[in-house]
Amino acid sequence: MILQVNNISKSFGEETVLKGVSFHMNEHEKVALIGRNGAGKTTLLRIILGELSADEGEITIAKTTTIGYLSQHQDLSGERGIYDEVLSAKQHLVTIEAKMRAVEEEMKHLSGDALDEAYKEYERLNHTFEQENGYALRSEVSGIIKGLGFHEDEFDKPINTLSGGQKTRVALGRLLLLCPDLIILDEPTNHLDITSIAWLEGYLSQYKGAVLVVSHDRYFLNKIVSKVVEIEHNKSMSYQGNYDTFYEKKAMVREAELRRYINQQNEIKHQEEVIAKLKSFNREKSIKRAESREKMLAKIERVERPLGEEQGMHIRLTPAVESGKDVLTVRGLAKSYPGHPLFSNIDFLIQKGERVALLGENGTGKTTMLKIIRGIVEQDAGTVKEGSRVCIGYYDQEQQNFDESNTVFEEISDTYPGMSNTEIRNILASFLFTGDDVFKVISSLSGGERGRLSLVKLMLSEANFLLLDEPTNHLDITSKEILEEALRNYAGTVFYVSHDRYFVEKTATRILELKHETILSYDGNYSYYLAQKEHAENAAFGTETPKSSGPISAAETESKLDWREQKEAQARKRKLQNRIATLENTIERCESRITEIDGLMASPEICTNSFRLNELGKERESVEEELLSAMTEWEELSNEE
Repeated sequence: MILQVNNISKSFGEETVLKGVSFHMNEHEKVALIGRNGAGKTTLLRIILGELSADEGEITIAKTTTIGYLSQHQDLSGERGIYDEVLSAKQHLVTIEAKMRAVEEEMKHLSGDALDEAYKEYERLNHTFEQENGYALRSEVSGIIKGLGFHEDEFDKPINTLSGGQKTRVALGRLLLLCPDLIILDEPTNHLDITSIAWLEGYLSQYKGAVLVVSHDRYFLNKIVSKVVEIEHNKSMSYQGNYDTFYEKKAMVREAELRRYINQQNEIKHQEEVIAKLKSFNREKSIKRAESREKMLAKIERVERPLGEEQGMHIRLTPAVESGKDVLTVRGLAKSYPGHPLFSNIDFLIQKGERVALLGENGTGKTTMLKIIRGIVEQDAGTVKEGSRVCIGYYDQEQQNFDESNTVFEEISDTYPGMSNTEIRNILASFLFTGDDVFKVISSLSGGERGRLSLVKLMLSEANFLLLDEPTNHLDITSKEILEEALRNYAGTVFYVSHDRYFVEKTATRILELKHETILSYDGNYSYYLAQKEHAENAAFGTETPKSSGPISAAETESKLDWREQKEAQARKRKLQNRIATLENTIERCESRITEIDGLMASPEICTNSFRLNELGKERESVEEELLSAMTEWEELSNEE
């Protein structure tokens, strides 16, 4: 075990942030720490790192464990270039290498005993250098920097000229080069494009040390973690498996807790009815029985009703006017900045009802393209034509369209004066502005809160064509799920930029990829995009993917799969589905019998028959064991489906 978090509690004033949080990590384990914004994840990381003291509990870290931490915000500065900054993480190896070169020069002018001594010194230095893989150091540095999205011509770029996101990537590069026993990452994918995130996934999957990561990137978590620790309502719960497994297990746990609560409430109600019935007889013996049952009832350890997710409204976006069939036509579009061409001769058409994701590496011009369409930036060449009755709603990731002196509530009421107070509170609650949150002044809002408020305003705009630039940035998983559902049910058209592959998977009907200054079109969501891209690259026999002359259908991609493999997979799937169906029947039968037993135990002719009650109680325990066994197997098989 490399890390033990035991019963950690922390409050700030009267606000409890963490209460009895516990989990552990083994060597080489990859663990996700998830929860809503404000749930206490960063607070817990600071306690683990010793930057903050806990009110209760203790943190145990294995002796000699080295820890590397990447926070969300970096304070790097100086004239040193990107390459040298990352290389400085292994400064002791750089120093050893310099000493080796100096000894080599010195040995040219020595002889006899002095040469022997110099040679021994060189051998000692060389042994250390080899042991720590020094000869591969510079190629490793280059590989990490390129993997994190920097081009070779940027290696000498001074740190003090970088953006906040670029500094975070440099800090991540330094951390990866250090190779500590435990890496702690706080939102590492926030400033990475899809290519860099995929590279980081591969790197961390093969990483020999342990990784503790805070992230809202569900696709990323699916790829690298084998355990999920969720902080919810100040407490923690651990789940084995990746994010999808966690999501399924959590639903089952919540359902089981709710069923247990309901069963106990039914039992309590039944006992109360029996007690009332016994008292109504108004006989000494029956009154004593009633009092005895009351004492037993008082001793029952009450099951608390499980706390559910605060329910966001299931928003349906309804455009005020229906657009024509062709929503956006782009022809010959081109844009460049001095020394930095973005794209040229871009053609594409977006039609009513499509949800189109625009993907591409950082710096390819995705945001610029949205701004050209919105009329904020002027193109160098080409035309952008909106279709008939198109009304655009635009979400800017910089979120600058607020009156900073307004409260959250006033911002909505000023923009939409026709809405009632109840309507405003409902829509704000759906994006997690509840209670006193609605009276926060906008100037005091975090990046995530500003993002959610921008989305609220967009939802109310009644636009029929939404342009969204990184709409999931700073959103926690719950907020992302609300937005995903809203867009899936949206009757209008959506064109958006996002690096969140899970979000793209759930919402996109088509993908445009901006690459090599041109654009490629792929039908379907992110999974289809990957399959079609692989198909196109194979068809080109390893050469650069040609310009798409139109969407590639999913059916065409699937037809290339091996027929025998498909049949074998189908057979395995049928067998699995049959077993799952059998288990579901068993679960249904057990649950029905438990309900039936509860009814029998509550019946007047049995509730006073202790022998029969004992029989039914034993049978209920047996059926519950069978139910638990069936549910456990069902859960395991459902994860394989």
